[in-house]
Amino acid sequence: MRHVDSFEIQPPTPSPHNGVPRSAWARARRRVSRWHRPYTAALLLLDFCAAALASFLAQEIFGQARAGFYNAKEDPTWFYTVAFLLLPLGWVVILWANRAYDRRYLGLGPDEFKRVIRGGVAVAATVSFIAFATKTDLSRWSVGFALLGALVLLLLGRFLARFLLHVIRRKAGQAGHRMVLVGTLPECLEVYAAVTRNPTAGLVPVAIHITDGYAAARGLETPVPVYAGRDVLALVREVGGDTIAVCGSASAEPGELRRLAWQLEGSGVDLVVAPQLTDIAGPRVHIRPIEGLPLLHVEEPTLSGPALLAKNLMDRVAAGLGLLLLVPLFVAIAIAIRISDPGPVFFRQPRVGHEGRTFQVWKFRTMYVDAEERLAGLVDQNETDGLLFKMKQDPRVFPVGRFLRASSLDELPQLINVLWGEMSLVGPRPLPADDGDFLGDVRRRLLVRPGITGLWQVSGRSDLSWDEAVRLDLYYVDNWSLAYDLSILWRTVGVVFARKGAY
Repeated sequence: MRHVDSFEIQPPTPSPHNGVPRSAWARARRRVSRWHRPYTAALLLLDFCAAALASFLAQEIFGQARAGFYNAKEDPTWFYTVAFLLLPLGWVVILWANRAYDRRYLGLGPDEFKRVIRGGVAVAATVSFIAFATKTDLSRWSVGFALLGALVLLLLGRFLARFLLHVIRRKAGQAGHRMVLVGTLPECLEVYAAVTRNPTAGLVPVAIHITDGYAAARGLETPVPVYAGRDVLALVREVGGDTIAVCGSASAEPGELRRLAWQLEGSGVDLVVAPQLTDIAGPRVHIRPIEGLPLLHVEEPTLSGPALLAKNLMDRVAAGLGLLLLVPLFVAIAIAIRISDPGPVFFRQPRVGHEGRTFQVWKFRTMYVDAEERLAGLVDQNETDGLLFKMKQDPRVFPVGRFLRASSLDELPQLINVLWGEMSLVGPRPLPADDGDFLGDVRRRLLVRPGITGLWQVSGRSDLSWDEAVRLDLYYVDNWSLAYDLSILWRTVGVVFARKGAY
């Protein structure tokens, strides 16, 4: 942390960029942040190779792959041209048209994968239209396999590329955006905490420019240097930044944001706005211009309807299949528990569920049978500030139970709760029924079913404070979607293998 005790205050200097740049192409070449260029080039190559590989597999698996191509047996040149050049190029062009290479969607969030899937639908529609228009009798199995296989390989390639990008960001601190935060000190610190919570997002604040005067920060400790009274663009260049983030009320000053945008034209510096609408996801926010005034319209959370029905159906089917496939593992864990400490294999505890209804949660027992009696002597050693008791080295946990907790295998019996409709695969964590009345904002967690995994599990689990865990749970309740659920399930796999925050 840095101790703020003095500031260098200089009069703002006029920027040479106060109008439209001479060339949009020149501006693109001068963009300060360049990490996305090699990454996009790698994605282009991966996508082309994925589509070509899918065509090759379709040709090898199906003997009628060349059906519909004139004289393909004697001279397969046209077939090879279409299958291994034109079709992969078509994939790349349509993905580009669907903005699947837009740097704003790369590396974070589900939008990139949504655009790839949307592009896959467009490719299938285009191939169908061309075949119909030219009256070409293609092999349906071959074409279907090539298109679906290409989509699967494209998504897999994107997952692997994103994984490597996240490793680079997390380990090397590169391939990200160096941000200068502009606004009042509390607003900038709030944005700083939000963007640094997830290092894989690639947002690295390097300085704060406060708009409420240097006296507001004198004597305070801040994680990055704080400046006041400086020309923002000059400051960005001085600290090596490539992005300006306008925080909170600073974005509401009449004309200032527009003039800043003008000033940045042609500079290669990106401008982002962090409004005061915190913890509201993008799909709920829509910009509706009225007479030149851009209004942010915030939609209500989706807590019912077809999406919720699809979520419940997915939960039941996945839980049923999971229980059938995991029977051998359940038997092995049960034997290990009985050998470690004689007693019941399962632990059941009343928890608060959907709309405040109480249910019995299923878990593998990880503690000695007298754990409840020994709890009173350990209360003063609680390492969390929430409703749950947590200790990293809890003496009530036997060795096999410690392994089950670290690997999250003790949570698998909750598939029974999911199958019965008491829980969901993804949702807020279920809390014990005897640990409070869930007053205030915490009650909002009860609007959805609790989950086996959730946003707090993939964001730190037991290492989080109670307030932070509640904030993440409420964020999920207000912004959930099927795509978000699938994203959390995917992130859960990595968290489980890393054993992060599990004890």
